[in-house]
Amino acid sequence: MTDFPVIPSQMALVNVDMQNCFVENSPIAAPGGREVLGRINRLINACRAASVLVIHTAHVVRPDGSNTGVMGEIIPPVNSGVINKGAASAALHGELNIADGDILLDKPRFGSFHGTDLEIILRARGIDTIIVTGICTNICCETTAREANVRDFRVFFLTDGTATFGIGDLTADDIQAVTCATLGFAFAQLATVDEMTGRLDDAAMTSAAAE
Repeated sequence: MTDFPVIPSQMALVNVDMQNCFVENSPIAAPGGREVLGRINRLINACRAASVLVIHTAHVVRPDGSNTGVMGEIIPPVNSGVINKGAASAALHGELNIADGDILLDKPRFGSFHGTDLEIILRARGIDTIIVTGICTNICCETTAREANVRDFRVFFLTDGTATFGIGDLTADDIQAVTCATLGFAFAQLATVDEMTGRLDDAAMTSAAAE
């Protein structure tokens, strides 16, 4: 079983797309989005206490729709303007734990690496491990985890720090379970928010005791 080391100075939290339209009150919101938001906020506090870099991504496209491309053909809400840069629906949720020193990263597609400078940010800081949280599990979070894996970053994927919605006959729980099983088999180490928070707290205490 994979057991990646927890070395805060070499880690970043990549908190994916905790935007209004994905958290609540939207056809593409994840059921339980508010609950996962609370767990993520708790993890963010643990990351800051351990000096882990916190990055918040936002999935946005140009207001004129000029870069929606095929994504807009496949997912109709994209063409409705729901993730247009500047739209209230595309803004990060007002209750998300954001602080000075966090990095805000706009991304034009599902993965956090494609079309962004995320890899440059991580490499420049000597970061080789990321923690993935956010919405939604099987699209933007999963794509981010896979992109990181093929770039040789270690990935912690948080099973209850991510959330999704149902598709067709599959419930959100069905999709969550299958996505996490696949990622845990080939792309990431799975953990709960409590497990990750505990390991970060232990690392922070060890570092403080050594100083």
